[in-house]
Amino acid sequence: MATDWLGSIVSINCGESLGVYQGRVSAVDQVSQTISLTRPFHNGVKCLVPEVTFRAGDITELKILEIPGPGDNRQCGDLQQTDMGIPGVGCQVGPSQNGTGKVLKKPISSSAPQNIPRRTDVKNQDVIVSPQQQCSKSYMDRHVETLPQSKGFRRRHNSWSSSSRHPNQVTPKKSGLKNGQMKSKDDECFGDDIDEIPDTDFDFEGNLALFDKAAVFEEIETYERRSGTRSRGTPNEKPARYRHDENILESEPIDYRRIVVPHNANKEFCTDSGLVVPSVSYELHKKLLSVAEKHGLTLERRLEMTGVCASQMALSLLGGPNRLNPKNVHQRPTVALLCGPHVKGAQGISCGRHLSNHDVHVILFLPNFVKMLESITNELNLFSKTQGQQVSSVKDLPDTPVDLVINCLDCHENAFLRDQPWYKATVDWANQNRAPVLSIDPPVNEVEQGIDAKWSLALGLPLPLGERAGRVYLCDIGIPQKVFQEVGINYHSPFGCKFVIPLHST
Repeated sequence: MATDWLGSIVSINCGESLGVYQGRVSAVDQVSQTISLTRPFHNGVKCLVPEVTFRAGDITELKILEIPGPGDNRQCGDLQQTDMGIPGVGCQVGPSQNGTGKVLKKPISSSAPQNIPRRTDVKNQDVIVSPQQQCSKSYMDRHVETLPQSKGFRRRHNSWSSSSRHPNQVTPKKSGLKNGQMKSKDDECFGDDIDEIPDTDFDFEGNLALFDKAAVFEEIETYERRSGTRSRGTPNEKPARYRHDENILESEPIDYRRIVVPHNANKEFCTDSGLVVPSVSYELHKKLLSVAEKHGLTLERRLEMTGVCASQMALSLLGGPNRLNPKNVHQRPTVALLCGPHVKGAQGISCGRHLSNHDVHVILFLPNFVKMLESITNELNLFSKTQGQQVSSVKDLPDTPVDLVINCLDCHENAFLRDQPWYKATVDWANQNRAPVLSIDPPVNEVEQGIDAKWSLALGLPLPLGERAGRVYLCDIGIPQKVFQEVGINYHSPFGCKFVIPLHST
């Protein structure tokens, strides 16, 4: 009965140690439980020996790839060349683990893999084998599976099962009729002639031009309008997009003019959000501070608030967290603070104290006077407790450029100070130092201002500053809303979440 399988093409898996062999069955010995393959292939590479013998104990899995038909006269040794498509590592044939076979370790064969031809006389057949036709017990315990499809090799669907039919009885299974001929499933799927594929390229632009997009969108819009669903819009329409700080809910129109002064403003500014901030005259600004002081906003409170806002702005101009970092000790910024003997100078001293507390090297210039204002004396006492340096001569100011110059020399009143020698020398030093200048509460008359500023900081409401004041910023010094109303100003805070905001000329 074992001779019925002679001539079949099989694949024998001997595990990881010996690998996979393919070849045609040349001999089956039921007594010694061995099977021999002629012209074998080991892991897809043709072996150098003509025949290999395996013992049943060495076989892990056996697959029948092709069974010869009843009229096949091919000899068992006629195995044509095939390409197994399995990567090989050379042929190893010789004694097996139980010592039955012969193993001869050979180098990797340089010959090309051979093609095993596909048989055309038996197509897509299901073979049913009786239990008597077994080579060994291990053969019956395993189901024959198919190998992956590779070059020149198509899958064969064969199975072993017990049946009472004669072993030579083969039951063909029809896979379909096409043009009156029997076709296998592979032929039906992959049997098209390659010559029938058109050589001309597909005209994408021509076919796209046949599609009327405008008409299709119009039809969709008409349908959705009739059905009451949400319209998707035409291709030319763009959906509205909002920033993270914009309100998407509909509300009342925004009133951008929330601050109204009792007289026509000489100059108007606007914030980043578009709110209009009118300027006020120096007389109205002075009256506003006087009324605020009467209600409890004393000079000391204003000085402290001004010093905090001015120092916060100066820290931002110096680089903020990128510059003032514990890892950048070698880049400690230097600020030259130029102050006069008046309230504006006291504001500058308060700013210098806060800057020194934030690890900024502050050099405070203040000329010597026999009698100083009480506010200046108090601020100097606090400043002396910091690491800041105080000088009274222009010669003691640094010769090299500093990071920032804060100008508090000028005053709205006491114009005679500008004629003093120390004032002129300080102005000349600031103009020659080539450092950017920040002016705190500068005067309105830009002709009398000797130092051109890059930035100017206004208090409460801006004065009509000119071009020499640079870019104007506004700080909140804590004046209540009813104090503005008492002096005739309709006021709504433009600061939002900040205490210092930039202003833009309209």
